[in-house]
Amino acid sequence: MRKNKKQMSRLNFMASNNLKHLVCCSLAVSLLLSCSDDDTPGSNEGGQILAHVSVPAKNPWLAQETYSITHFNSAQTDAFPFAVKDGVFDVNVETCAQAWAGPVNLMTLASTSSSYMWGMSSDRVSYLHVANGKLERLAECALPGVTPRTQDELKQLTATYTSYDELEKAVTTVLGEQPQMSMSNGNYVVCDKENYVYSNAGRKLARYRLKQESRPEEGIEQVGEIDLTPHIASSFTLVGVSMTYDGYLVVAAQKALLTLTRDLSVVDTYLLPEGQILTNSISLDEQSLYVASNSTQPDGKGLMQRIICKGGRFSTAASDGAWQAAYDGGPMAPSIKLGYGTGSTPTLMGFGHDEDKLVVITDGAKRMKLVAFWREEIPADAKASATGDPRIAGVFDITCGLPASTEWIQSEQSVVVGGYDAFVVNNISSGISKVSDKIVGVLAIGPILQGPKGVECVRWNTQTNKWEARWTRSDISSVSMIPAVSTASDMVLVDGWYDATGWEVTGLDWGTGRTRHQVRFGKDNRGNGAYAIIQYLPNGDLLFNSVAGPMRIALQ
Repeated sequence: MRKNKKQMSRLNFMASNNLKHLVCCSLAVSLLLSCSDDDTPGSNEGGQILAHVSVPAKNPWLAQETYSITHFNSAQTDAFPFAVKDGVFDVNVETCAQAWAGPVNLMTLASTSSSYMWGMSSDRVSYLHVANGKLERLAECALPGVTPRTQDELKQLTATYTSYDELEKAVTTVLGEQPQMSMSNGNYVVCDKENYVYSNAGRKLARYRLKQESRPEEGIEQVGEIDLTPHIASSFTLVGVSMTYDGYLVVAAQKALLTLTRDLSVVDTYLLPEGQILTNSISLDEQSLYVASNSTQPDGKGLMQRIICKGGRFSTAASDGAWQAAYDGGPMAPSIKLGYGTGSTPTLMGFGHDEDKLVVITDGAKRMKLVAFWREEIPADAKASATGDPRIAGVFDITCGLPASTEWIQSEQSVVVGGYDAFVVNNISSGISKVSDKIVGVLAIGPILQGPKGVECVRWNTQTNKWEARWTRSDISSVSMIPAVSTASDMVLVDGWYDATGWEVTGLDWGTGRTRHQVRFGKDNRGNGAYAIIQYLPNGDLLFNSVAGPMRIALQ
């Protein structure tokens, strides 16, 4: 049936599409010629691309449509609707409002009020006043079993060090002998429609609310906690929490998924197949979860799954629409990336009446590939991929514009999606041998160790059912932060290190790859986001989730 609809669409619009193809080819050539590695900030010459693309269905159980869940929405597209200014902005972090927390501050969550946000970190939950250009912490509450780091300790983490050994000693003094253990808290979090927030801490899930909604300064209280150890098949830690479209919590652990009521009662459990482990979050649509697990063995196959979830109950039955497909794994990366498989939380592509419905990840190969899977029924006109699995819609070799001799092109970040365009970054520097600890490594890369370079934008062609190259920038640095795209400004944002100038958030034109926006922190290491996501506020201010806590940067 889908094939007939697709064929009729093609017959009805063939002449128009042929003309569009000629125009687009001419435009594509001019765009490629205009995009070079030394581009300086300039205006968006391509016009609006993302303003009218389809967007994920609003999840009615989230506090806001944008920013109330990590990766911004249930589909995990990393897309936000606020405009970002063109230009170059030099920042003195000492003058910026900051809520100290960390060392990982993956996401600042939208609350039920536009005047406030929840500061979610690896050591605490905070409530922040953000109206009228402010970023003021009104209250905070520690995560279960976690002692919040002091401002002085967080300053030690972001101080200037001259060697890896010196940095490692300072970080272990503050965080203990295994600093990366802090990454097991507060990673993937959510705020619901009644302004409760949920955060993981080790194997526990905790629920928080304001003591008085009308007076946030009265404080935050923890109103629930559950130790999920008996339910998660010997997982060392929880990965994070999400929310279904019918109001159940979905908790991801390394080896299991659970559904819970919002008052933290377990409803159902699903154990991952033997030899699979989760290191990232999950994405959701109205009735399904999309889960990309890694093999526990080097070069082993990872597994992408669609799991149906209704009324808090899981189904992996094909008759209900569930499926699973293997993808390529690889070796352990020397830094930044975790595990042997994908570094991506699955990202959904195609919504509403869009022709193709896909879920996309990067795989675990040393030189990664972008992999798209058909989310629903496999269309009759689908092209057979080289994998031989009809569930895999297409595979694309990512180069980021780097030489064929480059050993590593790999990412720990989700794929940023706008319409049928997908943006990926390289987080691995081939010049680094294995670091001792992921947190020490993420603090060292750039200032002490050689940083990675390379980004790429690719398009899914719904007519040919294939990926197509768009543009690359081999000079752009993205160390560890999750990129984000402004659909109002057609601009994708990354955070990286440049030896000459230090830390910078760089905005690239979605259509051409041209540099349009630069927020320059200099060599102050609070410009390091350490696995967090880049956010902008409705007035265009940068909400920068620094390793030492979120900062608000007014861009004038």
